[in-house]
Amino acid sequence: MINARVFIVLISTLFMVTACTNEPPPSQDMQAAPVDVSSPIQAVITTWDEYTGRFGAVDEAEIRARVSGYLEQVNFKDGQTVAKGDTLFVIDQRSFKIALKSAQSRYNLAQKELERGRDLRRKNSISQEEVDRRLNEFELASAELESAKLELEFTEVKSPITGLVSRDLVNVGNLVNGSATNATLLTTVVSIDPIHFYFDAGEGALLKYIRLSQADQRQSSRTAPNPVKIKLQDEDEYAHEGVMDFVDNQVDRSTGTIQGRAILDNTDGTLLPGIFGRMRLLSRENVDALLVPDSIIGTDQSRKFVYVVGDDNVVDRKFVTLGGLHTQELRIVEAGLEPTDTIIVNGLMRARPGMPVTPQRIEIASEYSY
Repeated sequence: MINARVFIVLISTLFMVTACTNEPPPSQDMQAAPVDVSSPIQAVITTWDEYTGRFGAVDEAEIRARVSGYLEQVNFKDGQTVAKGDTLFVIDQRSFKIALKSAQSRYNLAQKELERGRDLRRKNSISQEEVDRRLNEFELASAELESAKLELEFTEVKSPITGLVSRDLVNVGNLVNGSATNATLLTTVVSIDPIHFYFDAGEGALLKYIRLSQADQRQSSRTAPNPVKIKLQDEDEYAHEGVMDFVDNQVDRSTGTIQGRAILDNTDGTLLPGIFGRMRLLSRENVDALLVPDSIIGTDQSRKFVYVVGDDNVVDRKFVTLGGLHTQELRIVEAGLEPTDTIIVNGLMRARPGMPVTPQRIEIASEYSY
């Protein structure tokens, strides 16, 4: 019995020694990953606010019939450029020419009767009352003549502005109505050069501009042509430049926004009313700012951050408040980062908070235009 117990104890001791001798060797420290680091770019810049809006014509006209009759001519091609005063449509003139001849005859007769009456009055052959009656008839005939001339003129429907004409909404041979309450719409014309750009700004942005104006840091767009830059949906650069020329007089109660408007040249006709665009509006000039590459900014749910390296070469992250894009590649950092911070600009895939790294310093300020 004693030997069996000794045997069990020996076996147990042997297993314990074997287990101790098979323990894995202590882990070696992971090699620090190389990353490129730099300081944020410090610059004095001009800041811009961005808005989405739509182009609109400076002048727009609905071309309607002003007299009734059958449409006789359409003198334009759909979509062509027309000048102010061009005759776009002609309504059958025959009945209006007859009316004009009749009015002219009545006018001539009334004029002669008036002249005879005045001559007879000087001879005291007729009363002043008769002269007044003839004068009244002459004035009525004169008004009828002017009305007939005007109606004949209205048979030639002219463009009131220079711009692009739409298609003919009524074809030759159709009867058009020229009444004041139900005049037939024939086509539309919109001006192209210059062109307006309309956008809506929030109440917060409006208050910001008011405060900047009060502090003499930015002139109000109500009184100053603050510059704007606009790009279209298929463009990367803000290539279309203009100025502000209008700010509405009240905030829309339903949306909490106020409408603004810019105006810009459009000599090549690229911009058309109704096209969407992205606009930058001057916010402030000579602003001290920190800039970082937009590509290094990470997202943690709704918060933005950048990776930084401390004095111990260990990665940390700093949550930041961002402004707009200053260029296509550089983002403005409004808060959360100091000029003395060391940010990771390359090797982000190898960086994690708490990891040691081997930083290799570069100067990103020389790599970007700002």
